[in-house]
Amino acid sequence: MEIEFVKDTKNKIVFEIKGESHTLANVLEKELWEDSKVKVAGYHVEHPLVVVPKFVVRVKRGTDAKKTVQKAVKRLVAKNKKFRKAFKAAK
Repeated sequence: MEIEFVKDTKNKIVFEIKGESHTLANVLEKELWEDSKVKVAGYHVEHPLVVVPKFVVRVKRGTDAKKTVQKAVKRLVAKNKKFRKAFKAAK
């Protein structure tokens, strides 16, 4: 996986996630929308044969877009650990 920033300002970032598909992009987009400081969170894939999700994230004034994405990723990691634990415990 490789992250490439296309645009990087305090309140807005545009980045590509090379080596990933809709699977990661969808869950990240959904998690970003759970944050009340997020104004815009979305991604698109320019061509279905070359899947490189391109994200746009815009946050409210006074909020750092990169930090907002990092926090969303941390929440996803925690949810994944919780699910893994519950799945192992299930009989």
